[in-house]
Parts: sequence; structure tokens; C-alpha cells
Amino acid sequence: MSGWARAAVGGVEVHTFDPPGARPACVLYLHSLAEESPATDPAFSALLREHRLRCAAPRGGWCWWTNRTCAEFPSPLAPEAFILSELVPWLEARYALPARAVALTGTEMGGHGAVRLAVRHPERFPVAASVSGAMDMHEWHGRGTPLDAMYESRERARLDTAVLHVGEREWPRHLWFACGEGEFAARGNDRLHEKLNAMGVPHVAELRATGSQTASMLAFVSAALAHEARRLM
Repeated sequence: MSGWARAAVGGVEVHTFDPPGARPACVLYLHSLAEESPATDPAFSALLREHRLRCAAPRGGWCWWTNRTCAEFPSPLAPEAFILSELVPWLEARYALPARAVALTGTEMGGHGAVRLAVRHPERFPVAASVSGAMDMHEWHGRGTPLDAMYESRERARLDTAVLHVGEREWPRHLWFACGEGEFAARGNDRLHEKLNAMGVPHVAELRATGSQTASMLAFVSAALAHEARRLM
């Protein structure tokens, strides 16, 4: 965890990265069911240094990052409520960030969580990016994850997916997602892409992605945060 530190926010462990000369912005990374942390990925850290971006990665277990409480999540709050009311205000105070300077990112479970949060709260999160996001979250219902206790049925889970939360009038100004053609999550990413196109929502979709997409994701996020910073001047 070279260059990384651990903090406790509202009972949740958070890995934080604050490189020299960091810009007034932060990447919030939501992990997948594998519970990976960018703190253990030297390539991820190198890219954060290159873009001069801070990063925060909460440790949430198999929580799915929704607005439903989860027994695995360390806070009594639902993950979405924790991010909105505890973690983002903590990051803004800790790093003296301006409004809307936190970008949501994630992989698989976390990728869906990042997009879902952004489309539900576009005024707070204008930048979101996902790699292999589990956009068809409901497909995991009944497979023995905490999702089974969080939602009464597969249909209830489907109604809470990012695809069905895309608003008709407001959406994140900068939205990027990537997924390989043969991946389990491909169908859900295709569906999100089709809906966004039908609604005229600007976005970038890399739906034939191969190999690691970390560099592309962070390059997009870096440029989007810079664009937002200029808007706020």
C-alpha cells in the first residue's frame, strides 16, 4: 500500500491516496465482489500520480452499493446513504474540495454502483465511470449473495438497477463505461448503452473492450474533472 493510508469513516474502513501536487478533486472507487482495492495495484497508483488525482476506496463487503441496508456493510446506514451523508462530506472537508469534485468509479458490482449513484444524483456526481459494471444486478438475485436478503425478489432488484434510474431531464455530464463482448455483464452494458442513446444522453461506451481498462477509465475521469473545474470557475 505504498502511498496509501487507512482511515475510518462512520465505522467503514477507507483506503486513501493523496499524491504530491494533487488537484482539488478525488476519485471514489467502489470495489467488486472480489473486494479488490486500488491500494494493492501499483499500476492504478501510478496512474493516479500521473493525473495528480486523490483516491478513496471504502471497504464495503458484498454490499452492492445501493440504498438498501446490508448485513455485510460495516455501517448501519445503507451504502448509498453512507456515501452521500458520511464519506463524500468527509472527503470534501479533508481535502478542501469544491462541490461536485468527486468522481465515481468502480468495477463489476462497484461499476454498477458508481453509475447507479451518478444517475440518481447527477447534481452531486457529474462524473462516473465503470469497468464491466454489473448493470443487470438482478441476475445475481438467488445466487447466495447478500442481494437475496436486500431485495424481496429478483424483480425488486431489477427495479433498482442503474438502467431504470436514468432520469428524463438530468443525468451525469460525463459518463463512461467499458465491458468486454463476451463478459457476463455484457448484456446489461449493452442495454444501458441502448437506453442512453434512445434518450439522447451523452456518454462513452466501450463495449468491445479487451484487457485492463484502468488507464482509459482514469484518463476519462481526469479530463472530465478538469472540465468540471473550469465550469465552476
